[in-house]
Amino acid sequence: MANYIHVPDGAPAVPKYNVTVDEHDFRSGALKLMKELRPHWKPSEVKMKSFTDGITNKLIGCYVGSISQEVVLVRIYGHKTELFVDRENEVKSFRVLQAHRCAPRLYCTFNNGLCYEFLQGTALEPEHIRSLSIFRLIARQLAKYHAIHAHNGWVPKSDLWLKMGKYFSLVPTHFQDPDQNLRFSQEVPSAECLREEMLWLQQSLSVLGSPVVLCHNDLLCKNIIYNQSAAARASTPCSESGWERPNQAAEDRTRPGNVKFIDYEYAGYNYQAYDIGNHFNEFAGLNEVDYSQYPGRDLQLLWLRAYLEAYKEYKDQSAEVTQTEVEVLYVQVNRFALASHFFWGLWALIQAKYSTIDFDFLGYAVLRFNQYYKMKPEVTALSFP
Repeated sequence: MANYIHVPDGAPAVPKYNVTVDEHDFRSGALKLMKELRPHWKPSEVKMKSFTDGITNKLIGCYVGSISQEVVLVRIYGHKTELFVDRENEVKSFRVLQAHRCAPRLYCTFNNGLCYEFLQGTALEPEHIRSLSIFRLIARQLAKYHAIHAHNGWVPKSDLWLKMGKYFSLVPTHFQDPDQNLRFSQEVPSAECLREEMLWLQQSLSVLGSPVVLCHNDLLCKNIIYNQSAAARASTPCSESGWERPNQAAEDRTRPGNVKFIDYEYAGYNYQAYDIGNHFNEFAGLNEVDYSQYPGRDLQLLWLRAYLEAYKEYKDQSAEVTQTEVEVLYVQVNRFALASHFFWGLWALIQAKYSTIDFDFLGYAVLRFNQYYKMKPEVTALSFP
């Protein structure tokens, strides 16, 4: 099976509680979970903070006393997200990554969500991930993910095309709101065009020779938590899983710290080059998208060399990274960045119909498809060394 993920033997069991948390009135449901997870917390003393960074789910931080102490995160799945997110697969990915010390602790699942450990650190912004010291950490951590071995030598297959086909089948044909429907019909490519592009992507990208590895698949800035030091100073909570610290923290090159990735809803076996290309697309940001910030060739080559050095280290390969290897990965990554635009364009169209989160999903879909068509001739012209 393309999406087969094996949880290592001996991995901690994850309890499931028969609790449903209302995304609009979450306190009572969250308290039921805290009674199971933190029975020593007095319900009247439990404080809750709603985080606003995510555009798929709702996230609540539960704590007692100072928020700089222990926080339990309660993630409530977004409306209808079960249509395009395999929740069982997400939990498996979470447990695999936790076993390899790549993820926070997963405390439990419940009927419409899960609870996990709060990671101290700063959720990054686009300007941070361009920093040499930070992007080296990101490249290294992604290489660690990609080097996780499949179970018993099983050769994994990518489920990218399967997922993309499923998303395509879920794309709405129209919207009830007249203005939204007009925009959809005028600015979004037709179903026939999308089908043709999807076929072209599969035919042209699946033959590029990119290895299939365990991927994060959603490495946007806010899913990268940077911790400058283990004794990082904490102040006001500002992000989905982090603390805001002084503005220069992420630029301090004297103490590089470490990075962790969060949110594994889309994790699974996929092409190595897709995961990297998807991350490069995220240099443009999310709320104010600016594709002029897509990393140029020089920055990419530095990033890709750092990645390959770490990847070979984690795979116990002693050979030096050659310039040819870097150049080959450069071509693969930029071509797979097209698939990332297309995938999230389809995703945004589905979200535009079902999501209750206040975000212009239709506008975001238009941005992704426009960038896809703009980028297509540029990257298909790239040649392998």
